[in-house]
Amino acid sequence: MNYILFGDQTRDNLLPFTFTRPIADLRVGILTVREKWEAYLNEKTSSLTEEFLSYKYPLVKKNDNILINGSIFPNNQIIKEINDLEPNQTLVVGETIIALRLKAKDIDNFDLDLIEGVSPMVTSSEPVKIRQLWEVFKFNGQAIRDDFELITKGRKSQKIDASNNVIQPDQVFIEEGAKVENAIINASEGPVYIGEDAHVMDGSIIRGPVALGKGAAIRMGAKIYGNTTIGPYSKVGGEISETVFFGYSNKSHDGFLGNSVIGEWCNLGANTTTSNLKNNYEPVRIWSYLENSFVETGLQFCGTFMGDHSKCGINTMFNTGTVVGVNANIFGTGFMRNFIPSFSWGSVSGFSVFEINKAIELAKIVFSRRNRKFDKTEEAILRNVYERTFNYR
Repeated sequence: MNYILFGDQTRDNLLPFTFTRPIADLRVGILTVREKWEAYLNEKTSSLTEEFLSYKYPLVKKNDNILINGSIFPNNQIIKEINDLEPNQTLVVGETIIALRLKAKDIDNFDLDLIEGVSPMVTSSEPVKIRQLWEVFKFNGQAIRDDFELITKGRKSQKIDASNNVIQPDQVFIEEGAKVENAIINASEGPVYIGEDAHVMDGSIIRGPVALGKGAAIRMGAKIYGNTTIGPYSKVGGEISETVFFGYSNKSHDGFLGNSVIGEWCNLGANTTTSNLKNNYEPVRIWSYLENSFVETGLQFCGTFMGDHSKCGINTMFNTGTVVGVNANIFGTGFMRNFIPSFSWGSVSGFSVFEINKAIELAKIVFSRRNRKFDKTEEAILRNVYERTFNYR
């Protein structure tokens, strides 16, 4: 069977992260949503996504296909129900389509609002669905627990070095090539996963559930609280709580980051600090691209959401519930505004446009530092986002 992950109307609620990736490639827990599905299905997936993203995330069609909603997390019951789907049958929860089985010729005209001639099957499970930005960190702790069980089942961790102080070592899993020395790890409240070739440096304090991706690093003396994911090849330091780094991003120095989501290829300067609680303890409001205004989250704790390629200088202070777009460059003293558009360059005193050609040249440099090539596909995505976000600047 051929499996294709698609995005629904939720996509606009998940901007700026879905400017540069399909919904299924959001990281929640140890794995991205796509990686969860591929682990459960034991098959590779492709994407049905926006045209400008399709070159990086191409669609693979075969004669018989199952399309799966990329904003929904898999579970064993859903997998069983998907495998039982007949041609032209859908699996639903409420009014939301989880999956449907289609022939290749029907995919070209696929429209969630115009599905005709299909028979629904209602799931007997209660799947998790990502609908809002803040749910990425809100669901992260349980997702780490679920992914930990999925990834480590039947496998044996690398030996924990005797220099570490570990509470509940059976809930600590260290992949091959990882180095963990002279650290404090408390897994009594949730598992701690240390990915392949990752590095936990001296004096680090980790309280699970925490996930450290492949090649990532926790620098000396860092304090990592629970419900935190440090994605692949990211480097972090200072104090971090209930935060998700998608990958290839750095917060290498002191400063606090809480209840936040950081995209790929971001850099937070030394002593960058995020407010995640208002002085009056009221629920936090954040910018919504869908509503083109600020909306209620219903949360008392909510920090910063930073799109791919954005960066901030030393001593940057982010207000409670700040949304930063793609490829913004932020610096200067004082609390930043709560919404910083994509390709903005500036500070509290004002912002100008981060010209696209200069942004691309910077991206090439950043990629090269990780031995990656910023190719024409990556460039085309950034140029498209630059045009799409023009009216916000």
